[in-house]
Amino acid sequence: MNQNNSFDSLMTSLATLGPVGHLPKMPGTWGSLVAAGLAPFVFIPFSLGIKLVILALLFFAGAWACKAAEQTFQRKDPSQAVIDEVLGQWTVFLFITSASVFTLALGFILFRIFDILKPFPIRHSETWLPDGYSVMLDDLLAGIYALITLMLLLKLVGQPFLPGLL
Repeated sequence: MNQNNSFDSLMTSLATLGPVGHLPKMPGTWGSLVAAGLAPFVFIPFSLGIKLVILALLFFAGAWACKAAEQTFQRKDPSQAVIDEVLGQWTVFLFITSASVFTLALGFILFRIFDILKPFPIRHSETWLPDGYSVMLDDLLAGIYALITLMLLLKLVGQPFLPGLL
């Protein structure tokens, strides 16, 4: 295998989160579940600034990985590519400072709802950018919708998130 094929293989593996994107039925849900499960350990504990850097790096690395996955699977936005779910799911938890099971479950459910329904302009965003960037963008927007909804719901039930917001 030449060096370029090795890199493409590595990027495709990143896009699919290894075996996660190959799980039968609903790979996006599995990707979101893995992201929500990892969030309390590798995302939520960080400061807001570090979280924003993580999301930016994830957006760009994920776009490259999704482009490789599109070439590997010979179709636009292949269902096996689930790195975009990590970006969207972690966006939901951007302002969360304490990861209760309630908050994680609610954030997971809200993201899946917005990712599946794709309200305006999420569905349209799938064509705004080239290559894997459009794959990442629609999940980022779904994550933002879910983030706003989660913050409002947590405010209603008195759950903590980043001090000073709402």
